[in-house]
Amino acid sequence: MALHPELSREYLVLNPNEGGMLDLVHLLCSGRVCGTGSFECSDGMVISEMRHRWIIFISLLAQRVLLFLSSPLSWCGSFFTLWMNLLWDNGSIGTLFYNFCRGKMEIPNKNSTKYRSAIGLLDTRDELAKDIKPGDSKYFAALSIMAAKLSYENEARIRSTVRGCWNMEFLGYYNCWNDYENNFTTQAFIMSDKAADAELVVVAFRGTEPFNAVDWCTDLDFSWYEIPQVGRVHGGFMKALGLQKNSSTGWPKDLDNNQTAPFAYYTIREKLKEVLHENAKAKLLVTGHSLGGALAILFPIILAYHKEERLLSRLEGVYTFGQPRIGDRELGAFAERNIDAPKRRYFRSVYSNDMVPRLPYDDTTLLFKHFGKCVYYNSLYKGKVMDEEPNKNYFSLWTVVPKYLNAAWELARSFFIGNVKGPVYREGWPSILFRTLGLVIPGLPPHSPQDYVNSTRLGTNYVR
Repeated sequence: MALHPELSREYLVLNPNEGGMLDLVHLLCSGRVCGTGSFECSDGMVISEMRHRWIIFISLLAQRVLLFLSSPLSWCGSFFTLWMNLLWDNGSIGTLFYNFCRGKMEIPNKNSTKYRSAIGLLDTRDELAKDIKPGDSKYFAALSIMAAKLSYENEARIRSTVRGCWNMEFLGYYNCWNDYENNFTTQAFIMSDKAADAELVVVAFRGTEPFNAVDWCTDLDFSWYEIPQVGRVHGGFMKALGLQKNSSTGWPKDLDNNQTAPFAYYTIREKLKEVLHENAKAKLLVTGHSLGGALAILFPIILAYHKEERLLSRLEGVYTFGQPRIGDRELGAFAERNIDAPKRRYFRSVYSNDMVPRLPYDDTTLLFKHFGKCVYYNSLYKGKVMDEEPNKNYFSLWTVVPKYLNAAWELARSFFIGNVKGPVYREGWPSILFRTLGLVIPGLPPHSPQDYVNSTRLGTNYVR
């Protein structure tokens, strides 16, 4: 890998696709791992602490297992979404069978306005909260999570929902290139509250797709690069946002004119400059769920790195939901100076036992740290502003029994929440089945956008 001068001081890159099991054994026995197939790191780096090496070992092993299972995982996802969309388009199993016998079965079109992603099938709500209006203290959060949830859908469905359901203006859908994956891995869309004289512009990044092994590997990855005067940043998130592989500077302020691939950071930045120039009163919201939340907060950090003061001056807020950690304390200090000051503009929401915000692992030896305040919601949707979510690393033995008891409560709640809170909160059987998975892995169902939507609507003590 060619090393960027701009990122050359310190780096550690894990390569689960390369090397063999002997690399993992070597990691447990010695901290001198540079030069082995599974690792790339700066000269002289030694991972001396056994605890640190053990956590990296688990990360690499988990990524290799996920990559090994990527094909069957993708197949299961395709089967689930196709089958569920078949039922959705035809009405019910009985109607599906009847239409099949008549030769009039509706076949889902993946690019149609009706087709739903796996996330959209778990939570079928399209409408914005009717009782939360512009100007309400909850409005930005409630709008942001709905935009973050919608970002998982195809372009046609996003456009249809923004214009037809929300009565807002759809400004663009972006399918962006990842130089390191050699693929289009990053999706986002931009909308505004109205077509002319807009007062609010929203950027929503798509997050971790449930059946995408590469997305989950990114969340589990411990790779990082150091940007001088900024800090150490998660390598996978930087690559997804638009880190340049072949440039002499990994984050050039402007791309070479010969560069034709759409990179998320540069493409969205230029579109925002155009939109905000045309709408002098408009403020900017950036949002995302899961991996999308990581990209949402990293985007303005790179704007600050490039001293894009005009764009940052229009930034009203960054709202993330179930966001993993993106870097070290130095990065957090840089973000707080340049984004979260002089007024608070970064809102990181965590629901209950969601495991993704507790990744990558954070302890005294590892660099990954959250920054800013956390808006934490428990399983009763009661909110509280905290410095850090409870059980910040998820795997504490003291919390095992409470986590499983909470998963059982969330499963039970799914049967009656619609009767207690209203029909809009009723959960379908795909969501109920997903919650049963919490009886095995209690941190997965809480990661769904569904509980974040409920939290922003029902939650208390939310601070704008």
